[in-house]
This record gives sequence, C-alpha cells and structure tokens, in this order.
Amino acid sequence: MDKLLRTGETSENFISAMGRAATGVSVVTTGGRGGRFGLTVSAVCSVSADPPLLLACVNRKNPTVGAIDINGMFAVNVLGADQRSYAETFSGRPKSGHPFDFGSHDWIDGTTGVPIIPDAVAVFECEIDTSYDAGTHRIFIGRVLAARQGGAEPLAYSNRQFRRITDY
Repeated sequence: MDKLLRTGETSENFISAMGRAATGVSVVTTGGRGGRFGLTVSAVCSVSADPPLLLACVNRKNPTVGAIDINGMFAVNVLGADQRSYAETFSGRPKSGHPFDFGSHDWIDGTTGVPIIPDAVAVFECEIDTSYDAGTHRIFIGRVLAARQGGAEPLAYSNRQFRRITDY
C-alpha cells in the first residue's frame, strides 16, 4: 500500500483510496409531483431484512435529492454488465444523447409508479423511512415495498472504470 490514511487525511487521497474499492452500479430513480429524476450511484447497501430496508447515498447538490424528498419514494435499479449506457447517461456523461435523459433508455412504471429498468439485475422500490445529511450527501433509508430480480451479471465500478465480475 503506497499511501497510509491518517487522521485529517485530504479529500483527494480519500477519494483516490476509495476508488480502489469495487462497488456495484445502480441508478436511483424517483417520480411523482416532485418530478422524474435519476442518478447513477455506487453507494447502496442492505440495512435490514426484517423489515426490509436499504440505504442509498445521493449527492445533495443533485436535484434528485429534492425530488425524492417531495415524492417520498425512490427505486434502486441495480445495473447489469451490459447496461453501462444507463450508468453513463445518469452520471451525466453519455456516449450519445443527453445527460439524465429518460427517453434514451427503456423504462416501465414500477408497482409504486416510480420509473424502473425492466431488465435490471435487481430493482428495489422504496418509500423513505428516514434520511440523514452526512457531508456532501443525503443518506436515504428506504423501506422496500417491492423487490424483483433478473438473471444478468451485475456491473461493477473500480479505479474509475466500469468492470465485469469474473470467476477465478
């Protein structure tokens, strides 16, 4: 390990070190009177199985945060290895088309009315249980109202690159 983290570490070193962690890639979506928004995120995890709860971290500068607050609902769409274009579009860096454009991909309304990706690896439709501000992000704890799973391999992200998970 080239750099050891220490108390008072810089943001740059922290970001660089976190970049070494492999994470799944999801698009968090919401829809309703607060608007239809989506954002690519890598900070999603299970909180509890009973009751089913998960958390998703979203940068507070993104308008998705305000829309989730107003709508009270969101979905976590776990992307498959062949769904990189969703991740690029909803991170604001599409290879073609416009950033954050729902019209450039296939969507259906979930059971809660929130837009979901029909062939995602997994989809979790949630209502807000609680939320907290932490640094630059809002942590949404969602009570899972509906969950579904597909059969594709998940898309991963590490070292600022999308990756495929392979067996060894």
